[in-house]
Amino acid sequence: MSQRSYNQLWADAQLELSRLLAEELPAEAPRPQRDRVVFFQRLALFYVRYLQIFRQLNKAYNQVVHPQKRRAIRSVLEAVMGRLLELKNEMVEKEFSEYHYMDDVLHDLKLTPVNLEIPIPRYFITELRKDVQERKTMITNILKTVEVTESPQVSVKDMSQEEAVTIIQVAERARQKRLRAKLNEERRNMSRKNRISDPGAVGTELAAVCIQKVWRGYIQRKRTKMAREEEMIFLGMAMDPKYQLPCRAETTAQSSEASTQTVQEEHEDDYQKSVVAITNQLRDVEGHDMSNTMKDQIRQWFIECRDSTGVFPDYPDAEDGGSALIFAEKHPQQLIEEIAAKEEEESNNKPKGKEEKGKKNKGKEKEKGKDEEVRVNI
Repeated sequence: MSQRSYNQLWADAQLELSRLLAEELPAEAPRPQRDRVVFFQRLALFYVRYLQIFRQLNKAYNQVVHPQKRRAIRSVLEAVMGRLLELKNEMVEKEFSEYHYMDDVLHDLKLTPVNLEIPIPRYFITELRKDVQERKTMITNILKTVEVTESPQVSVKDMSQEEAVTIIQVAERARQKRLRAKLNEERRNMSRKNRISDPGAVGTELAAVCIQKVWRGYIQRKRTKMAREEEMIFLGMAMDPKYQLPCRAETTAQSSEASTQTVQEEHEDDYQKSVVAITNQLRDVEGHDMSNTMKDQIRQWFIECRDSTGVFPDYPDAEDGGSALIFAEKHPQQLIEEIAAKEEEESNNKPKGKEEKGKKNKGKEKEKGKDEEVRVNI
Protein backbone atom coordinates (compact mmCIF):
# COMPACT_ATOMS: atom_id res chain seq x y z
CA MET A 1 0.00 0.00 0.00
CA SER A 2 1.14 3.52 -0.79
CA GLN A 3 1.28 6.50 1.55
CA ARG A 4 -1.94 7.79 -0.02
CA SER A 5 -3.73 4.61 1.06
CA TYR A 6 -2.58 5.00 4.66
CA ASN A 7 -3.58 8.66 4.64
CA GLN A 8 -7.03 7.60 3.48
CA LEU A 9 -7.11 4.96 6.23
CA TRP A 10 -6.34 7.70 8.75
CA ALA A 11 -9.08 9.92 7.30
CA ASP A 12 -11.63 7.08 7.50
CA ALA A 13 -10.70 6.46 11.13
CA GLN A 14 -11.11 10.16 11.93
CA LEU A 15 -14.53 10.21 10.24
CA GLU A 16 -15.72 7.17 12.18
CA LEU A 17 -14.36 8.68 15.38
CA SER A 18 -16.31 11.90 14.82
CA ARG A 19 -19.49 9.85 14.29
CA LEU A 20 -18.87 7.94 17.50
CA LEU A 21 -18.33 11.14 19.45
CA ALA A 22 -21.59 12.54 18.07
CA GLU A 23 -23.41 9.40 19.23
CA GLU A 24 -21.79 9.38 22.67
CA LEU A 25 -22.25 13.11 23.28
CA PRO A 26 -25.55 14.09 21.63
CA ALA A 27 -26.95 17.61 21.77
CA GLU A 28 -29.77 16.47 24.04
CA ALA A 29 -28.85 14.23 26.94
CA PRO A 30 -30.58 10.83 26.57
CA ARG A 31 -32.76 9.37 29.29
CA PRO A 32 -31.00 6.98 31.70
CA GLN A 33 -31.21 3.37 30.60
CA ARG A 34 -32.63 1.13 33.32
CA ASP A 35 -32.31 -2.18 31.47
CA ARG A 36 -28.86 -3.59 32.21
CA VAL A 37 -28.82 -5.84 29.12
CA VAL A 38 -29.65 -3.00 26.74
CA PHE A 39 -27.07 -0.77 28.39
CA PHE A 40 -24.40 -3.47 28.06
CA GLN A 41 -25.23 -3.95 24.38
CA ARG A 42 -24.69 -0.24 23.85
CA LEU A 43 -21.33 -0.41 25.63
CA ALA A 44 -20.31 -3.49 23.62
CA LEU A 45 -21.21 -1.76 20.36
CA PHE A 46 -19.10 1.26 21.28
CA TYR A 47 -16.26 -1.02 22.37
CA VAL A 48 -16.15 -2.93 19.08
CA ARG A 49 -16.33 0.25 17.00
CA TYR A 50 -13.57 1.91 19.01
CA LEU A 51 -11.50 -1.24 18.63
CA GLN A 52 -11.80 -1.09 14.83
CA ILE A 53 -10.73 2.58 14.92
CA PHE A 54 -7.78 1.58 17.09
CA ARG A 55 -6.70 -1.07 14.59
CA GLN A 56 -6.93 1.41 11.70
CA LEU A 57 -4.95 4.10 13.53
CA ASN A 58 -2.33 1.59 14.63
CA LYS A 59 -1.86 0.39 11.06
CA ALA A 60 -1.63 3.95 9.75
CA TYR A 61 0.84 4.96 12.46
CA ASN A 62 3.11 2.01 11.67
CA GLN A 63 3.30 2.85 7.95
CA VAL A 64 3.08 6.66 7.65
CA VAL A 65 6.57 8.18 7.34
CA HIS A 66 5.71 11.88 7.84
CA PRO A 67 6.94 12.87 11.37
CA GLN A 68 4.26 15.52 12.05
CA LYS A 69 1.48 13.23 10.83
CA ARG A 70 2.77 10.41 13.02
CA ARG A 71 2.65 12.69 16.06
CA ALA A 72 -0.95 13.65 15.31
CA ILE A 73 -1.94 10.01 14.77
CA ARG A 74 -0.22 8.92 17.97
CA SER A 75 -2.08 11.46 20.11
CA VAL A 76 -5.42 10.22 18.72
CA LEU A 77 -4.28 6.59 19.05
CA GLU A 78 -3.45 7.00 22.74
CA ALA A 79 -6.79 8.75 23.35
CA VAL A 80 -8.65 5.85 21.69
CA MET A 81 -6.71 3.35 23.82
CA GLY A 82 -7.76 5.25 26.93
CA ARG A 83 -11.40 5.20 25.82
CA LEU A 84 -11.16 1.44 25.20
CA LEU A 85 -9.94 0.91 28.75
CA GLU A 86 -12.81 3.01 30.10
CA LEU A 87 -15.40 1.04 28.14
CA LYS A 88 -13.84 -2.27 29.19
CA ASN A 89 -13.99 -1.22 32.84
CA GLU A 90 -17.66 -0.23 32.51
CA MET A 91 -18.49 -3.53 30.79
CA VAL A 92 -16.83 -5.50 33.60
CA GLU A 93 -18.71 -3.51 36.24
CA LYS A 94 -22.09 -3.94 34.53
CA GLU A 95 -21.77 -7.64 33.65
CA PHE A 96 -19.61 -8.70 36.64
CA SER A 97 -17.31 -10.65 34.34
CA GLU A 98 -14.14 -10.05 32.35
CA TYR A 99 -15.33 -12.29 29.49
CA HIS A 100 -18.17 -11.02 27.33
CA TYR A 101 -20.46 -12.52 24.71
CA MET A 102 -20.50 -10.15 21.73
CA ASP A 103 -21.43 -12.43 18.83
CA ASP A 104 -24.62 -10.49 18.12
CA VAL A 105 -22.64 -7.23 17.90
CA LEU A 106 -20.14 -8.84 15.53
CA HIS A 107 -23.02 -10.18 13.41
CA ASP A 108 -24.63 -6.74 13.17
CA LEU A 109 -21.34 -5.11 12.17
CA LYS A 110 -20.48 -8.00 9.80
CA LEU A 111 -17.21 -8.77 11.58
CA THR A 112 -15.46 -11.95 12.67
CA PRO A 113 -13.99 -12.87 16.08
CA VAL A 114 -10.53 -12.11 14.67
CA ASN A 115 -11.51 -8.44 14.60
CA LEU A 116 -11.76 -8.48 18.41
CA GLU A 117 -8.05 -9.19 18.82
CA ILE A 118 -6.15 -6.21 20.24
CA PRO A 119 -2.79 -5.75 18.50
CA ILE A 120 0.12 -4.44 20.54
CA PRO A 121 1.29 -1.09 19.09
CA ARG A 122 4.75 -1.45 17.63
CA TYR A 123 6.03 1.75 19.21
CA PHE A 124 5.62 0.14 22.64
CA ILE A 125 8.75 -1.86 21.77
CA THR A 126 10.63 0.15 19.15
CA GLU A 127 10.17 3.78 20.20
CA LEU A 128 10.16 3.20 23.96
CA ARG A 129 13.37 1.18 23.86
CA LYS A 130 15.44 4.29 24.61
CA ASP A 131 13.29 5.16 27.64
CA VAL A 132 13.56 1.60 28.95
CA GLN A 133 17.34 1.69 28.55
CA GLU A 134 17.56 5.03 30.37
CA ARG A 135 15.40 3.65 33.17
CA LYS A 136 17.66 0.61 33.53
CA THR A 137 20.75 2.83 33.60
CA MET A 138 19.19 5.04 36.26
CA ILE A 139 18.31 2.03 38.43
CA THR A 140 21.85 0.67 38.03
CA ASN A 141 23.36 3.99 39.10
CA ILE A 142 21.04 4.17 42.10
CA LEU A 143 22.03 0.67 43.17
CA LYS A 144 25.70 1.59 42.84
CA THR A 145 25.31 4.63 45.08
CA VAL A 146 23.50 2.69 47.79
CA GLU A 147 25.84 1.80 50.63
CA VAL A 148 26.45 -1.89 51.09
CA THR A 149 25.23 -3.06 54.46
CA GLU A 150 27.88 -4.72 56.52
CA SER A 151 27.38 -8.39 57.19
CA PRO A 152 26.77 -9.17 60.84
CA GLN A 153 29.74 -10.54 62.70
CA VAL A 154 29.53 -14.23 63.47
CA SER A 155 29.85 -14.84 67.16
CA VAL A 156 32.35 -17.54 68.12
CA LYS A 157 31.11 -19.89 70.79
CA ASP A 158 33.56 -20.94 73.45
CA MET A 159 33.91 -24.69 73.95
CA SER A 160 35.98 -27.00 76.04
CA GLN A 161 38.75 -29.27 74.74
CA GLU A 162 36.59 -32.38 75.13
CA GLU A 163 33.79 -30.90 72.99
CA ALA A 164 36.25 -29.91 70.27
CA VAL A 165 37.77 -33.42 70.21
CA THR A 166 34.29 -34.95 69.96
CA ILE A 167 33.36 -32.75 66.96
CA ILE A 168 36.62 -33.61 65.18
CA GLN A 169 36.09 -37.34 65.78
CA VAL A 170 32.55 -37.20 64.36
CA ALA A 171 33.73 -35.39 61.23
CA GLU A 172 36.64 -37.80 60.72
CA ARG A 173 34.46 -40.89 61.11
CA ALA A 174 31.96 -39.47 58.60
CA ARG A 175 34.78 -38.86 56.12
CA GLN A 176 36.04 -42.41 56.50
CA LYS A 177 32.54 -43.82 55.97
CA ARG A 178 32.07 -41.80 52.78
CA LEU A 179 35.44 -42.93 51.44
CA ARG A 180 34.67 -46.58 52.24
CA ALA A 181 31.28 -46.32 50.45
CA LYS A 182 32.98 -44.81 47.41
CA LEU A 183 35.53 -47.63 47.26
CA ASN A 184 32.78 -50.25 47.50
CA GLU A 185 30.88 -48.58 44.63
CA GLU A 186 33.99 -48.62 42.45
CA ARG A 187 34.59 -52.28 43.25
CA ARG A 188 31.04 -53.20 42.23
CA ASN A 189 31.40 -51.27 38.97
CA MET A 190 34.62 -53.09 38.13
CA SER A 191 33.04 -56.49 38.75
CA ARG A 192 30.07 -55.53 36.56
CA LYS A 193 32.37 -54.53 33.70
CA ASN A 194 34.24 -57.80 33.97
CA ARG A 195 31.01 -59.75 33.64
CA ILE A 196 29.90 -57.71 30.59
CA SER A 197 33.23 -58.07 28.78
CA ASP A 198 32.54 -61.78 28.19
CA PRO A 199 28.77 -61.97 27.57
CA GLY A 200 28.76 -65.23 25.69
CA ALA A 201 26.28 -66.38 23.02
CA VAL A 202 23.19 -65.79 25.17
CA GLY A 203 24.18 -62.18 25.95
CA THR A 204 24.78 -61.42 22.26
CA GLU A 205 21.33 -62.66 21.29
CA LEU A 206 19.67 -60.63 24.04
CA ALA A 207 21.50 -57.49 22.90
CA ALA A 208 20.43 -58.06 19.28
CA VAL A 209 16.80 -58.54 20.31
CA CYS A 210 16.89 -55.33 22.38
CA ILE A 211 18.33 -53.32 19.48
CA GLN A 212 15.75 -54.75 17.05
CA LYS A 213 12.92 -53.88 19.43
CA VAL A 214 14.02 -50.26 19.76
CA TRP A 215 14.59 -49.83 16.03
CA ARG A 216 11.27 -51.38 15.00
CA GLY A 217 9.42 -49.20 17.51
CA TYR A 218 11.10 -46.07 16.13
CA ILE A 219 10.31 -46.97 12.50
CA GLN A 220 6.67 -47.78 13.32
CA ARG A 221 6.15 -44.50 15.21
CA LYS A 222 7.60 -42.58 12.29
CA ARG A 223 5.33 -44.36 9.78
CA THR A 224 2.28 -43.77 12.00
CA LYS A 225 3.10 -40.06 12.24
CA MET A 226 3.45 -39.76 8.47
CA ALA A 227 0.17 -41.61 7.92
CA ARG A 228 -1.60 -39.32 10.40
CA GLU A 229 -0.26 -36.20 8.67
CA GLU A 230 -1.35 -37.50 5.25
CA GLU A 231 -4.81 -38.23 6.61
CA MET A 232 -5.13 -34.72 8.11
CA ILE A 233 -4.04 -33.18 4.80
CA PHE A 234 -6.54 -35.36 2.90
CA LEU A 235 -9.37 -34.30 5.25
CA GLY A 236 -8.43 -30.63 4.86
CA MET A 237 -7.59 -30.20 8.54
CA ALA A 238 -3.89 -29.52 7.95
CA MET A 239 -1.96 -27.61 5.30
CA ASP A 240 0.31 -29.27 2.80
CA PRO A 241 3.99 -28.59 3.68
CA LYS A 242 4.63 -27.14 0.23
CA TYR A 243 2.11 -24.38 1.01
CA GLN A 244 3.62 -23.58 4.42
CA LEU A 245 6.67 -21.88 2.96
CA PRO A 246 6.45 -18.06 2.83
CA CYS A 247 5.18 -16.93 -0.53
CA ARG A 248 6.61 -14.08 -2.56
CA ALA A 249 3.88 -11.66 -1.47
CA GLU A 250 4.64 -12.23 2.21
CA THR A 251 8.37 -11.72 1.78
CA THR A 252 7.71 -8.58 -0.27
CA ALA A 253 5.40 -7.22 2.44
CA GLN A 254 7.96 -7.95 5.16
CA SER A 255 10.76 -6.25 3.24
CA SER A 256 8.50 -3.28 2.51
CA GLU A 257 7.63 -2.95 6.20
CA ALA A 258 11.31 -3.07 7.17
CA SER A 259 12.20 -0.40 4.60
CA THR A 260 9.30 1.77 5.81
CA GLN A 261 10.56 1.54 9.38
CA THR A 262 14.04 2.59 8.21
CA VAL A 263 12.59 5.58 6.35
CA GLN A 264 10.58 6.53 9.47
CA GLU A 265 13.74 6.58 11.58
CA GLU A 266 15.59 8.67 8.98
CA HIS A 267 12.76 11.20 8.71
CA GLU A 268 12.48 11.40 12.52
CA ASP A 269 16.20 12.18 12.81
CA ASP A 270 15.92 14.84 10.10
CA TYR A 271 12.90 16.34 11.85
CA GLN A 272 14.66 16.57 15.21
CA LYS A 273 17.71 18.18 13.62
CA SER A 274 15.51 20.62 11.68
CA VAL A 275 13.64 21.65 14.84
CA VAL A 276 16.90 22.44 16.63
CA ALA A 277 18.31 24.30 13.61
CA ILE A 278 15.16 26.38 13.03
CA THR A 279 14.89 27.23 16.74
CA ASN A 280 18.48 28.45 16.82
CA GLN A 281 17.97 30.38 13.59
CA LEU A 282 14.86 32.12 14.93
CA ARG A 283 16.64 32.95 18.18
CA ASP A 284 19.62 34.44 16.34
CA VAL A 285 17.77 36.27 13.55
CA GLU A 286 14.41 37.30 14.99
CA GLY A 287 14.93 36.90 18.73
CA HIS A 288 15.92 40.53 19.35
CA ASP A 289 13.05 41.92 17.26
CA MET A 290 10.53 39.60 18.93
CA SER A 291 11.74 40.67 22.37
CA ASN A 292 11.39 44.37 21.50
CA THR A 293 7.92 43.78 20.02
CA MET A 294 6.73 42.01 23.18
CA LYS A 295 8.12 44.79 25.38
CA ASP A 296 6.28 47.38 23.28
CA GLN A 297 3.05 45.38 23.64
CA ILE A 298 3.45 45.24 27.43
CA ARG A 299 4.07 49.01 27.60
CA GLN A 300 1.06 49.64 25.36
CA TRP A 301 -1.07 47.43 27.63
CA PHE A 302 -0.08 49.43 30.71
CA ILE A 303 -0.85 52.70 28.91
CA GLU A 304 -4.26 51.44 27.75
CA CYS A 305 -5.09 50.29 31.28
CA ARG A 306 -4.06 53.70 32.65
CA ASP A 307 -6.22 55.45 30.05
CA SER A 308 -9.20 53.18 30.82
CA THR A 309 -9.08 53.14 34.62
CA GLY A 310 -6.91 56.10 35.54
CA VAL A 311 -4.31 54.01 37.42
CA PHE A 312 -1.52 51.67 36.39
CA PRO A 313 -2.42 48.02 37.00
CA ASP A 314 -0.31 45.51 38.90
CA TYR A 315 1.82 43.16 36.84
CA PRO A 316 0.22 39.67 36.78
CA ASP A 317 1.85 37.11 39.05
CA ALA A 318 3.66 34.09 37.66
CA GLU A 319 0.96 31.84 39.15
CA ASP A 320 -1.68 33.66 37.10
CA GLY A 321 0.32 33.28 33.90
CA GLY A 322 2.52 36.37 34.00
CA SER A 323 2.84 38.17 30.69
CA ALA A 324 0.71 35.49 29.01
CA LEU A 325 -2.36 37.27 30.38
CA ILE A 326 -1.21 40.49 28.76
CA PHE A 327 -0.87 38.89 25.33
CA ALA A 328 -4.34 37.32 25.57
CA GLU A 329 -6.90 38.78 23.22
CA LYS A 330 -8.83 40.63 25.91
CA HIS A 331 -9.64 44.22 26.68
CA PRO A 332 -7.46 45.79 29.41
CA GLN A 333 -10.53 46.39 31.56
CA GLN A 334 -11.41 42.68 31.39
CA LEU A 335 -7.95 41.67 32.56
CA ILE A 336 -8.05 44.15 35.43
CA GLU A 337 -11.45 42.87 36.51
CA GLU A 338 -10.22 39.26 36.43
CA ILE A 339 -7.17 40.11 38.55
CA ALA A 340 -9.27 42.12 41.00
CA ALA A 341 -11.83 39.30 41.28
CA LYS A 342 -9.09 36.81 42.04
CA GLU A 343 -7.56 39.06 44.71
CA GLU A 344 -10.98 39.53 46.28
CA GLU A 345 -11.54 35.77 46.31
CA GLU A 346 -8.18 35.21 48.00
CA SER A 347 -8.96 37.84 50.62
CA ASN A 348 -12.34 36.20 51.30
CA ASN A 349 -10.71 32.81 51.75
CA LYS A 350 -8.32 34.11 54.45
CA PRO A 351 -9.00 32.94 58.05
CA LYS A 352 -11.29 35.17 60.02
CA GLY A 353 -9.41 34.79 63.30
CA LYS A 354 -7.88 38.25 63.15
CA GLU A 355 -11.23 39.89 62.39
CA GLU A 356 -12.87 38.11 65.34
CA LYS A 357 -10.04 39.19 67.61
CA GLY A 358 -10.44 42.78 66.38
CA LYS A 359 -14.17 42.67 67.09
CA LYS A 360 -13.55 41.32 70.59
CA ASN A 361 -11.00 44.07 71.30
CA LYS A 362 -13.43 46.72 70.06
CA GLY A 363 -16.16 45.28 72.30
CA LYS A 364 -13.86 45.39 75.32
CA GLU A 365 -12.89 48.99 74.56
CA LYS A 366 -16.58 49.98 74.34
CA GLU A 367 -17.30 48.30 77.69
CA LYS A 368 -14.36 50.12 79.28
CA GLY A 369 -15.63 53.43 77.87
CA LYS A 370 -19.09 52.84 79.33
CA ASP A 371 -17.60 52.04 82.76
CA GLU A 372 -15.58 55.24 82.70
CA GLU A 373 -18.67 57.28 81.76
CA VAL A 374 -20.60 55.73 84.65
CA ARG A 375 -17.79 56.57 87.08
CA VAL A 376 -17.66 60.18 85.86
CA ASN A 377 -21.40 60.59 86.28
CA ILE A 378 -21.22 59.22 89.82
